[in-house]
Amino acid sequence: MAPCPHRHALPVALVLVLGLVFPAAAHAQAAKADPLPSWNDGPVKQAILGFVARVTTEGSPDFLPEEERVAVFDNDGTLWQEKPVVQGAFLVERVKALAAKDPSLRQRQPFKAVLEGDVDALMEGGEKALMELFAATHANMTQEQFQAEVSQFLKTARHPKLGVPYTQLAYQPMLELLQYLRDNGFQTWISSGGGMDFMRVFSEEVYGIPPERVIGSSLAEKYEKRGGRYVLWREPRPDHLNDKEGKPVGNDLHIGRSPVFVAGNVRSGGDIAMLGASAQRRGPSFQLLINHDDATREFAYQEKDGASLRAAKEGGWNVVSMRDDWKTIFGGTR
Repeated sequence: MAPCPHRHALPVALVLVLGLVFPAAAHAQAAKADPLPSWNDGPVKQAILGFVARVTTEGSPDFLPEEERVAVFDNDGTLWQEKPVVQGAFLVERVKALAAKDPSLRQRQPFKAVLEGDVDALMEGGEKALMELFAATHANMTQEQFQAEVSQFLKTARHPKLGVPYTQLAYQPMLELLQYLRDNGFQTWISSGGGMDFMRVFSEEVYGIPPERVIGSSLAEKYEKRGGRYVLWREPRPDHLNDKEGKPVGNDLHIGRSPVFVAGNVRSGGDIAMLGASAQRRGPSFQLLINHDDATREFAYQEKDGASLRAAKEGGWNVVSMRDDWKTIFGGTR
């Protein structure tokens, strides 16, 4: 009997119908076919797929039980854009709002430097100036007040170059990677030098990462009575700086396990310690470094001394070329 010329048409039509009636099921089928559709086929994508297959296949010498499948991601420049750093943009907007209420701040450092974009003057103020800014914009308020300020900022702020809300500027390939890892029994965490409480406002909505799995720099807090009720009060002094060598410390304090999958990016060398620490764990591990080399679709930058790329070469880490490895950056046509 001759093969029916339409033998493959029915399954295709069925998939199309299912996509209309059961879009979630159709999406799951597509994800099964290629869990990382925004990644170009190449060594990095194949390395990710191979690693996940090894650690999730029972009987494999690299098999890991689900409780050990911990994946940790830096945030700024790794999961979403960092030019400008979003929390820095928040700080500037808060200073502008404070100056509108108190015009004298326009002539008072370090607020004057922020309003005029005078980085040199700001750097001259050192840690004291920075803490004064954080006290005015991030502290001396309740946690509820701070979260409300962040939420309002994210609703109204737009990226100065790309013109869309910052919450729309998560990297599509990394969103797919997060979901792929979760589909394979991984816990996904954020470990960033940014403010922990700042990121917890949006981490679940943007990345699917709940606030209890967000690690970051933090201010000291007190539980005390103010205005007739007990509140969590944000103090104007640092508690933990989760950057560079502080990241492995923060990860240990919050997770209690050594991450097996760690991702960071080039810019300040802030992720080298975290990536290096994961490479030293006993058993399988995976290190992913995002190289910002796509000036057309995003930005092109790295450290002047090339520290992160050098560390990646020495450690055998997997380096993502945004230009070559990603079909799209932010989703859609961008």
